[in-house]
Amino acid sequence: MSKLVDNERTKLLANALDRASTASLTVGVLAPIAAVFYNLSATDTPTWVFVVGGVTWFSAAIALHFIARMVLKGLQE
Repeated sequence: MSKLVDNERTKLLANALDRASTASLTVGVLAPIAAVFYNLSATDTPTWVFVVGGVTWFSAAIALHFIARMVLKGLQE
């Protein structure tokens, strides 16, 4: 394959990983914060569960973002 095709595939992979990191941040961190803020959580879940879940999802988002950045280093000139 040509370098152009390889570069486009690399960029598509990096974009997919970055979108997954954004989704992880939204679903795992921002949605629970919004639910608590608007008093939408009708559960007696302890606070530590929200904190651990938020930290876990945030860490996953950061990891996916940096993996996407590493993928972009594979672009050819």
